[in-house]
Amino acid sequence: MERLALIVNPQASRVTPVRTRLVADVLRARATVTLFTTERAGHATELAQATRNHFDAILVYAGDGGFNEVLNGLDTGPPVGFIPGGGTSVLPRALGLPTDPVKAAAQIARALAARRTRRISVGRVNGRRFGFAAGLGLDAEVVRRIDARGRSGEGRRPGDLQFALTAGKILAERRGRLPATLELKGLGRAAFALVANAPTYTYAGMLPVRVAPEARFELGLDVVAPARVTPRSLPRLLAYALAGRGQSRASDVLYGHDLDRIEIVCDLPMPLQVDGEDLGDVTRALFESERDAVAVLV
Repeated sequence: MERLALIVNPQASRVTPVRTRLVADVLRARATVTLFTTERAGHATELAQATRNHFDAILVYAGDGGFNEVLNGLDTGPPVGFIPGGGTSVLPRALGLPTDPVKAAAQIARALAARRTRRISVGRVNGRRFGFAAGLGLDAEVVRRIDARGRSGEGRRPGDLQFALTAGKILAERRGRLPATLELKGLGRAAFALVANAPTYTYAGMLPVRVAPEARFELGLDVVAPARVTPRSLPRLLAYALAGRGQSRASDVLYGHDLDRIEIVCDLPMPLQVDGEDLGDVTRALFESERDAVAVLV
């Protein structure tokens, strides 16, 4: 039988002992499963590094932060599968997996039995890998403020509604105006930058938010950067993201498609996030695409 390493983050929003047992049982019907539980930030990266040469596949039952950590521990190694255990779990949903963790585990188990994988690219910024998206400026500030709120008594991170409300609060504090404060080398100046490795940047409930509709997992990186934000342009920019079209042709939005390298210089330190994880403030960000980097079980 195939040997699986199952890395579980028990602190993820939708991970419970009961669900973990059900997920493991589904996988054990087709493979030998060894369970590893994360204990601290960064532990999933260490576990991925320790197991990558000893198992036929590595599965991760966590949220997007846990998925990101595992990707950063798999420069080489076996196929990987992402089982949704977070409040949003963008990466597995964008790859076409069910939102229910048990159903997702069953689909991954079938893919493993059929040896069915999908090769995808990943992004890297200032040395840190990301699976689906990274941002410099506005969205990273939203992530930071959400993190500052802490988690509920059950360990749950605030949901999608709170993210939207926080973004609205930031824009209200600035009276709907974000001037150009960074330079995208070769493209121009912008207010903030969103870098995508897939067409779905995040989800608002069940609604996919496609800020970079031309991005694909199999291609390089796309970047979307409004030249500036004003009260007048704000509704149109929001409509682009929700409709998933229009931004690549807008005269006041910088859009780069299928890029291997994106270099950004900031006028002042700005927050940077990858896959919803705060990486602190930076004045420079070098985004690079690692094409055909990872085999994913889907």
